[in-house]
Formats: sequence, C-alpha cells, structure tokens
Amino acid sequence: MSSPITIMPTPIGRPTSRPTTGTGRNSEVSDTRFESLLQDRMAGQNVRFSRHADQRLQQRGLRISGEQSQRLQQAMRKVADKGGRDSLVLLDNLALVVSVPNNTVVTVSDRGSLRENVFTNIDSAVIA
Repeated sequence: MSSPITIMPTPIGRPTSRPTTGTGRNSEVSDTRFESLLQDRMAGQNVRFSRHADQRLQQRGLRISGEQSQRLQQAMRKVADKGGRDSLVLLDNLALVVSVPNNTVVTVSDRGSLRENVFTNIDSAVIA
C-alpha cells in the first residue's frame, strides 16, 4: 500500500529591492560614456577595405596616401556622429562608399569613372 506524501511549503522571505534611479537605466552607464567608449574604440581602428574596394583600387591603379587615410577616418567619424551608416565620401579625386558601423570602404571610384555613375543605398555624403 502506498503512504500519502505531504509537502510542507517553506516560508518565503521578504523580497529585497534594488536601489533604482527611477529611470529604469543603470546610473553608471550614460549616453555620453557610451559615445566616449565608441569614439575611443573607433580611433584605434584603421579603415578596412572590402575585397571589392581592393580590386577597384588595383584595377584602376589608385593609391590612398596616409594623409588621405586620416581624412577618410575623420570623415567617417563625422558621419557616425550624425548617425549615418552608409555614406559617400568624396576625397580629392576619389569617391568612396563606406559602411560606417563596419569601418569599411565598400567600393572606390576615381574621377574618370564617376561620369554617369549613380550611387544607391547611401544615407549621407561628406566631402573630406
């Protein structure tokens, strides 16, 4: 025969509450701190070139100097500050389509190839 099983509930303690700031956000993390961390992270990264962009540079015999690379990085930071994601950067005689979140040049075109070109899927443009 079977004997009945009795489960005795254990008392539940009083709930403890965590201090809140009233905003539902962690008071240690603010938008400015996040932006500062993002800028520090981006400052240490060099702009990368996609395989397609590398091919375009080689096919057209184009080079990007160190000074131009710095101007490109500054332009990408400006676009990021304004909330842009995919931008056309006009740099001397070059047009570069860049992905700001990926810190990557997607494609490159020189002045001779710009005639009658249409750039799509960009949300901003900057002259560097």
